[in-house]
Amino acid sequence: MSSRARSGGRDRLVRSYVLTGGRSAPSRNHFDPITLVSLSDSAAHLSRSYLAPEPRAVLDLLRASAQSVAELGAHLDLPLSVLRILLADLMESGHITTHRPITQASSLDTQLLEDVLAGLLRL
Repeated sequence: MSSRARSGGRDRLVRSYVLTGGRSAPSRNHFDPITLVSLSDSAAHLSRSYLAPEPRAVLDLLRASAQSVAELGAHLDLPLSVLRILLADLMESGHITTHRPITQASSLDTQLLEDVLAGLLRL
């Protein structure tokens, strides 16, 4: 392994440490990779001047539409462990809100599903 490859890995670890302020877990909020994240209603009125570039980038990505945690991580090239901490901070400051994934929404009515299936079969 070249010294460049080794230092690149070390730089990434240092960068993650700096981005999270040395924290290894979010303060209280948990974000699954499929959790949808969007700007809160009050986000437009909140100051962004104190935010680091990465949280600002998250907010910029969310301007267009809600995105999953996994999508945000891919766009920003951040590990989920780091992104979860940044998202928890943004949630605590009131910049973002989350939505339950469809798979975890209230239980679906089986009769409704059967009716939809019957309708599709009639097509």
